[in-house]
Formats: sequence, C-alpha cells, structure tokens
Amino acid sequence: MTPEELQSLNASKIVDARGTACPGPLLEAKKAIGTINSGDTMEVLSADEGTKVDIPKWCTKQGHEYLGTLNESGYYRIFLKKK
Repeated sequence: MTPEELQSLNASKIVDARGTACPGPLLEAKKAIGTINSGDTMEVLSADEGTKVDIPKWCTKQGHEYLGTLNESGYYRIFLKKK
C-alpha cells in the first residue's frame, strides 16, 4: 500500500508496543492477532528498529498480509491484515 493509503487505514486493533524492546512488539502482535477476525487489520506501534523486519517475516510465516510501514517521529506504524 502507498503511505497515503496506510495513513487513511482504520485498523480494527492498535497494539502500542513502543515501550518494549525486541522481541516485545512481536510478542504483543502475536497475542493481539487472536482478538481480531480474519480480514481485519491491525496496527503495531513500535520504537524498536527490529520490528520493521520481524513483523513482515512473521506475517509471511503465519499467512497474514503485511500491508506496510510508516515512519513516524521516533517510532514505526506497522500494518497487517489477518488471514
């Protein structure tokens, strides 16, 4: 998705993991994915650099769709869709 499309996306679930270091954001995402329905989107907020790589890899392994990442001031907004 383009940055503009990601900006306008309304996620069903927002996981704020900005206060945790790797692997915290990924673990928070794994817990949260079970609380949303297939087809719903989730946004993970993380200040950890590794999360930009971890979440897309996890999505591929689990069959979820990685939608993209937005760089904000001091953190990342990572979007995915549950399959």
